Amino acid sequence: MPQRDPTELRPPRPRSHWGWAVLVLLLVAAAAYWWLGERSARVSEPASPVAQTSAPPAAPAQEAPPAEEPASPLNPIEAPEAAQPPLPALADADTVVGAALGELLGAQRVGAYLQVDGFVRRVVATVDNLAREQAPAQLWPVHPMPGRFTVQGADGAGQIAPANAARYGAFVAFAEAVPLDGAVQLYTRLYPLFQAAYEELGFPGKYFNDRLVAVIDHLLAAPEPAEPVAVRLVPVAGEVPSLRPWVRYEYADAALQSLSAGQKIMVRVGRANERRLKAVLTQARARVARAAPKAQP
Repeated sequence: MPQRDPTELRPPRPRSHWGWAVLVLLLVAAAAYWWLGERSARVSEPASPVAQTSAPPAAPAQEAPPAEEPASPLNPIEAPEAAQPPLPALADADTVVGAALGELLGAQRVGAYLQVDGFVRRVVATVDNLAREQAPAQLWPVHPMPGRFTVQGADGAGQIAPANAARYGAFVAFAEAVPLDGAVQLYTRLYPLFQAAYEELGFPGKYFNDRLVAVIDHLLAAPEPAEPVAVRLVPVAGEVPSLRPWVRYEYADAALQSLSAGQKIMVRVGRANERRLKAVLTQARARVARAAPKAQP
C-alpha cells in the first residue's frame, strides 16, 4: 500500500478521547466470546481445534462500500501535540503496540485481556464487524471471558441466568476506569496504523475514525429488554455429539436474534451492564464526534 502523509489522516482539531472509545469497544467484544465466536462451531463442534500460532489475516469486507466517498473525514483525529518517533510498518508493529499498551494499562492487564499479536488489524476488523451480522472470534483483540454461559430452564429452552451478568462486571469496571488522557495520546500516535489497517481491510479512501463513530451510534441503539431474555438451544445436525452445548444458544425472540453481532452482545451482558457501557460510549461520543448521529434502522 502506498505510503501516506500522516497529516492527511489527522487534520488538526480540539482534543478528543478516541482511545477511550476504542478500548470500550474492545471490552464489548470481549463480553460475548462464548455467545458469538464459539457458536460458529455448533454444527460440527470439532474435538481438537487447530491452535492459532500467528495473527490471522484481516477479515474481508462483508458488504460493498457506498458509491459516494467522503473527501475528508467527518470525525477527524488531531495531530499529536509533540513530535513523535516514526511508526513501524503495520506488519511490524506488534512490538511497539504491545509496549505502548503495557505502559498505558499495565503488563498484567494487557496479558489478561488483550491479544497483542496483530492487535491493530484485530481492532479494526472487530470494530467494523460489530455492526454486522457476524464478528468472527478468531479476529478479536481480546481473550475469551472466563466461565460459561448459563441458562435457567431445561429441555433446550429457558432464560439467560442472572449470574451471567456478574461475569462481565470486571470488564465494565475496566471500561469505566480507562485512563483517558493516556488512551487519547496512544490512539492519536498510532492512528496511521489503524487507518492503514482499515484501508487494507477493503475501504480505501474511507476513514477508520468515521467507522468507529458509526459503530458507537449503532451500539447505543441496542435494545434494553426489561424482562429476562429467553433463549433456545439450536440442535446439532447429524450424529456428532454435542460437547459444548453452552455455545449453541440463540435468542428466542426473532427481533433480538436478527440484531447485529455488537447489539446482541450489548443485550447479552445484562441490562445494568449495558446501560453502564452505553454511558461510557455516550461520554466518548460527545467528546469525539463532529457529525450528528445518523438515524438507526
